[in-house]
Amino acid sequence: MGSDPRPRKQIHLAAHFPGVNNTTVWADAPTRRPTATPAGGAPPRPSLGSQIDFASFEHLARTAERGLFDFFFLAEGLRLREHKGRIHDLDVLGRPESLTVLNALAAVTERLGLAGTVSATFNEPYELARRIASLDHLSGGRAAWNVVTTSDAFTGENFRRGGYLDRADRYTRAAEFLATARELWDSRPDGGAPRRVEHRGPHFTVRGEFALPRSPQGHPVVIQAGDSAEGREFAASAADVIFTRHSGLEAGRAFYADVKRRLPAYGRRPADLKIMPGVTFVLGDTAAEAQEAAAEIRRRQVSPQTALLTLEQVWGVDLSSYDPDGPLPEIDPDPDGELARGRVRIADPRAVADKWRALSRAKGLSIRETVIETTGRQSFVGTPESVAREMDAFVQSDAADGFILVPHLTPGGLDPFVARVVPLLQERGVFRTEYTGTTLRSHLGLPEPARPARKD
Repeated sequence: MGSDPRPRKQIHLAAHFPGVNNTTVWADAPTRRPTATPAGGAPPRPSLGSQIDFASFEHLARTAERGLFDFFFLAEGLRLREHKGRIHDLDVLGRPESLTVLNALAAVTERLGLAGTVSATFNEPYELARRIASLDHLSGGRAAWNVVTTSDAFTGENFRRGGYLDRADRYTRAAEFLATARELWDSRPDGGAPRRVEHRGPHFTVRGEFALPRSPQGHPVVIQAGDSAEGREFAASAADVIFTRHSGLEAGRAFYADVKRRLPAYGRRPADLKIMPGVTFVLGDTAAEAQEAAAEIRRRQVSPQTALLTLEQVWGVDLSSYDPDGPLPEIDPDPDGELARGRVRIADPRAVADKWRALSRAKGLSIRETVIETTGRQSFVGTPESVAREMDAFVQSDAADGFILVPHLTPGGLDPFVARVVPLLQERGVFRTEYTGTTLRSHLGLPEPARPARKD
């Protein structure tokens, strides 16, 4: 058999700051060692300094830039998460606004892209287009916007409109929001006097001139997160990058093929959209050492209390009387239960419960063990050599264009990957040895949007 004539695909890498999700194991500065978890108890709260101190964001961003990553990625939260009236431990100490942090990081980085998650449900096009364009100008063309929708009434209570939108309405609003932002970004194609924007649609009416000239990369890069049918179509029509998740090589290949086949309908080429699943990694000097470390990390991430909380979000009822080390409940989920009110929940909680119970019985798993097995992201676990080889295999077999790495340890968890895996990817010829461009679009190999004709 002959060798594959295709050139080897280059791997794209990004770093997600994981301070407020359940993959996080916070480190005590300055030791950067994981904070201890009390026996049988919930993980301790991180110190206030480590969670909102700019030094934590700067450390991860500088590490990503040292590793020649495409971009640094921040999540967003418009309301502190709560369950049964209690604020989540990882939220209580604070959640800084994403674009504010990214503007500060623009001053301490030179080439690294800066991506922020901002909701299209509880913002307005002109105001947000201006904020993101400002970041693009201040950073020299390194800005990206992860367009998300917001699905629950708890968040809506923080805003004048309140409530939440049905799924279909959230996506139609997001599509019109993004189209309106692009009208604003395109309203000064030659950098001269602004052209008046006249937009009237079902969700927005905008009449006026945009405050900034065209940004250094034409439009900021647009990221879309979501695996639903609506999300895939929205990404194919309008996004530059998809932040997704999948459970393995074959699932990744199926998702990749499905999304890429949608692009021609919108006049786009496969290279115009990068698919980058969010993944974790655990390194060890041997495979056994890495597997042992990964198991310990999952135990730290899913405390007994966290396991019950996760179960309650599916069942919709109070399960605090259940033993986390015992079997799953035989009762069926209540989609109208007290704990479900105000939230848009999974479409079929009964199906999820049945699947989890079948897994629990087949493998003899407790509640906690079941949650550990069913809620973990796809991870690369092994020696640096095996992780580099497996990541390369994913990309070369069209299961992904790259990865958004979510370290379990904040803020120093990316350091070993940059030190031990990046050089191996470079040796394989699938990752850059230096930045060759200055904008995020150039890092990702994305074309600059065409300049619209001037209308006088």
